[in-house]
Amino acid sequence: MAMGSRRTERQAPLFVPSGELARSPGHPFYERVNALLAEEGFDAFVESRCAGFYAEKIGRPSLAPGVYFRLLMVGYFEGIGSEREIAWRCADSLSLRSFLGYDLEQSTPSHSTLSYTRRLLDLETHREVFAWILSVLGRRGLLKGKAVAIDATTLEANAALRSIVRRDDGQAYDTFLDELARASGIETPSREDRAKVDKKRKKKGSNDDWTHPGDPDARITKMKDGRTHLAHKVEHATDLDTTAIVAVTVQAADCGDTSTVYETLAEASDHVREALPAGGVVQSVVLDKGYHSNGVLADLTELGFRTYASEPARGRRRWKGKSEARDAVYGNRRRIQGERGKALLRRRAEVAERSNAHCYETGGLRRVHVRRRDNVTKRVLIQAATYNLALLMRTLLGAGTPKGLAGRLAAACAGLLGAHLAARALVKVVRALIDTAHRLAPTPPPRAVVGLAA
Repeated sequence: MAMGSRRTERQAPLFVPSGELARSPGHPFYERVNALLAEEGFDAFVESRCAGFYAEKIGRPSLAPGVYFRLLMVGYFEGIGSEREIAWRCADSLSLRSFLGYDLEQSTPSHSTLSYTRRLLDLETHREVFAWILSVLGRRGLLKGKAVAIDATTLEANAALRSIVRRDDGQAYDTFLDELARASGIETPSREDRAKVDKKRKKKGSNDDWTHPGDPDARITKMKDGRTHLAHKVEHATDLDTTAIVAVTVQAADCGDTSTVYETLAEASDHVREALPAGGVVQSVVLDKGYHSNGVLADLTELGFRTYASEPARGRRRWKGKSEARDAVYGNRRRIQGERGKALLRRRAEVAERSNAHCYETGGLRRVHVRRRDNVTKRVLIQAATYNLALLMRTLLGAGTPKGLAGRLAAACAGLLGAHLAARALVKVVRALIDTAHRLAPTPPPRAVVGLAA
């Protein structure tokens, strides 16, 4: 048989019958997600909320709101942070085309259409979609809301430190260093000279002096890995009983935890009350050491919350004229030393970190690809909403992502194969034992044949 060769040049047919186009049976995970969204009336909900942003007759056909939010869901399920990559992935995948409702002869949305729709829909609409998915969890028994854990992380901004400018006159960073070098006696400073001058300065990365012209909401901050970047701060409120995210806010990265906790807790209380059919109330708030302060504990106690905040070692305290803060701190200390307090703190360390890891590490959004706080908040809200949707999918399919479902199927197949091989090995052992028993058994004596007389 002669070896065939691949044709590098081929002429595409002029007409292709639509019945002959390749069809995808669809991914079982995405098919189940679509069935769930259709059962709960997702498309009708988002279309009613977004109707005011579209013209009735003029203009070209727009991107349907249900398709827009599904595109952002794909970003979480596939671990993609860039809208450009999301658009390319959906155009390339038959199963994702089926998830979005596009046939092969139809063009999927481009990244510019996706970004334009994000800018078109306001932030409140994205919050309503997040609250709607949370209400689905509440109706299906996946939300308790009695004890919530609040934790924050930083996301790298879509802005480079080398592009920052001074807030007062808009001067670039390198130009500023050149002036400092000339003032020190260096007429034509090189890159090494600028680095030497910059190294000796104190508070050179102050957010009071510098900003980024493309993303003024980003702040210079130290990331979790120790590097310094322009970043945004994201804060989660997570239900400790079910691991559902009940609130997510985006804050300035240079704001302390003690100043941002109030907004996140207020949103968490509102969402829990609206999502649960009988109306839920947040009773306990579990925090790490970064949130522990006299003001925070006193305020939360006055609002009726039971606090469980890890207490840093601060030595002997003086409480003269601070009776309210003293009572709040001592009450918190008494609670975290009890069995329930210790269990809640252990649970917080597990649940809060897990939600951050799912949304931003495996979800592909540790570095955001949009600018301005409103746009970052929109992406983060749908990312957290999809995390909650994945939590519901884990109860239905046993997996919260397509890769997780594939891993479970592979594990099940491996288990069946292992059971089959073990059964075959057992059969071989039984046959060997039977053969050995036959060989070792004594030979029976021949039977006497008695002839009958004629």
